[in-house]
Amino acid sequence: MNTKKNTQQRMNSRGFTLIELMVVIVILGILATLIVPNIMDAPDEAKQAKAKVDISAVETALKMYKLHNGTYPTTEQGLLALVEAPTTGQLPKNWKEGGYLEKGKLPKDPWGNDYIYLSPGLHGEYDITSYGADGVPEGEGKNKDINNWEIE
Repeated sequence: MNTKKNTQQRMNSRGFTLIELMVVIVILGILATLIVPNIMDAPDEAKQAKAKVDISAVETALKMYKLHNGTYPTTEQGLLALVEAPTTGQLPKNWKEGGYLEKGKLPKDPWGNDYIYLSPGLHGEYDITSYGADGVPEGEGKNKDINNWEIE
């Protein structure tokens, strides 16, 4: 009787078979091939979304600048006119003490580059552009330019 009980305990306590382990590994591999590509693109998409938010915030600051001063900063004055009173070109009449951007700081794009500003712009009263991850005009995917006139 004791032998039968020991045999039963050994049968209940045995580990996974090699086939069971292989099935689990194959399932994990399939899941990894489906999930990893989606996760890998997420940081690039997040940076593009942040650039769009930054551009929208700069546009709001530009509108406030124009409301106070009657015109947008010139290309020469650049976006720096939103944080420091311009000293060249047409000087603003009512520049707001402290500037027009929160924290008194001009944002860089998520890739560490300056936003490109033109006023008058080619697509409106002003153009604001981030050249994307590669920092040069044009591009696809993560290198795609982000332009204020394309943001909804």
